Amino acid sequence: MNNVALIAGTAAIIGLTHTLLGPDHYLPFIVLSKARKWSYGKTMLITFLSGLGHVMSSVVLGFVGILIGTAVFKLESIESVRGDIAGWLLIAFGLVYFVWGLRRAIKNKPHTHKHFHEDGTTHEHEHTHTEEHAHPHVEKKKRLTPWIIFLIFVFGPCEPLIPLVMYPAAQHNIPAVILVAGVFAIATIGTMLTVVTVTYFGLSKVHFHKLERYSHALAGMMIFLSGTAINFLGL
Repeated sequence: MNNVALIAGTAAIIGLTHTLLGPDHYLPFIVLSKARKWSYGKTMLITFLSGLGHVMSSVVLGFVGILIGTAVFKLESIESVRGDIAGWLLIAFGLVYFVWGLRRAIKNKPHTHKHFHEDGTTHEHEHTHTEEHAHPHVEKKKRLTPWIIFLIFVFGPCEPLIPLVMYPAAQHNIPAVILVAGVFAIATIGTMLTVVTVTYFGLSKVHFHKLERYSHALAGMMIFLSGTAINFLGL
């Protein structure tokens, strides 16, 4: 029992540090929430579901490996391939989103209109056209974005979970595996939600004014960099 408690404690620490050291665990939600003006509730829901899919995909793979007796190194190889796929998906999504956001920003450049009145006075005001003319296909893209992020996170593995947590727990019993996997999931998802929450309210007090129209392009660039960090820096 003491060994199980030790492994569960290790799982919590690993879940916490693994999440904090991987900006891909929270950065996409932060930048998309800011760019798309998601409410706090929607941001938390998308983050939670993505985190749950992220952890559960590795948990399921680990359980299957334990039940059929697959060697750890084989499961690690599978996780490595999944990690590469997730990284490239983030890179591709970030790049496409950046190009779309930049194009949108250019089309949405504010311009001034002057109005002349009969009494000789004039006034002018700025406005944009893209924001004023929303189309149904734009709304569909907005609804599609959370699903894309969710699917990318399902592909993304929790690399430390299988070799460092689930297999040591499997040497005891299945309830121990469930306990340790649950602790890891709570630590990982809890850290994601905490970081996103703190940053969400921090950024809510920051106004970028003229840079606002570039928010989608900046979000795409941040997501692109997250994927790059995974595949080329090993974060």
